[in-house]
Amino acid sequence: MSASNELRPRRMLPNGTPRSVRGLLAAASVSLAIVALSDLLAVFAGARIYLLIDEDQGFAVAPQQKLDAAYSLYQTAGNVQGIVYVPCAVLFVAWFFWTRRNTGLLAPDRFRKGPGWAIGGWLIPLANFWLPYRIAVDMWGAATPLPADGERYRAGIWPVNLWWGLLVSSSLYDWYAARRYASAEALTEIRAAVMQYMAADALHIVAAVAAVYFAVRLTSMHWLKATASSPYGA
Repeated sequence: MSASNELRPRRMLPNGTPRSVRGLLAAASVSLAIVALSDLLAVFAGARIYLLIDEDQGFAVAPQQKLDAAYSLYQTAGNVQGIVYVPCAVLFVAWFFWTRRNTGLLAPDRFRKGPGWAIGGWLIPLANFWLPYRIAVDMWGAATPLPADGERYRAGIWPVNLWWGLLVSSSLYDWYAARRYASAEALTEIRAAVMQYMAADALHIVAAVAAVYFAVRLTSMHWLKATASSPYGA
């Protein structure tokens, strides 16, 4: 070891050991894909009901036998959505928590709340429309590579904004569509409510794709920055 290497100060390692989230990322991505497929099934089932109900001068008619079969498929699609959503949410929040912990070790000064909020923020009514987004923005900033000499520091967060905007809008629109569908009685009202539900399910599909992109990008950025910042790296 040369004298210059002996005198060169080493970076201080943060307290704690980062945990690989690649397994959680893969599991969350697969579960999001399954959720998107269940949403696609719901769109297909909703389209069957929508096309079976014919409107003519304010009146609506539909063949009862075919309509009953379409309703049965639509209910099955809804049950599938409910079943696959829960494990998907658990896996994604687990990835979110461990990524928050890892990025906190990399840049602890960027976070205003502890790692536990990466779980708790999703569980608090109304606050869950904001807290996870703020944590995601902080994680994105912590994982963003440092600027080279002479460059301005700018962390583009459009993947975070896109994911969160689609998640919130699809959730609110789904709630609105559910209320419309629950209160619908006439065939014309059911047809309109099913169309609303189809739009909400389509938004869910796009939100799932945006979530996978955000998660993959953030995990890759953190890995690259952590490797470059390692005091034992080449």
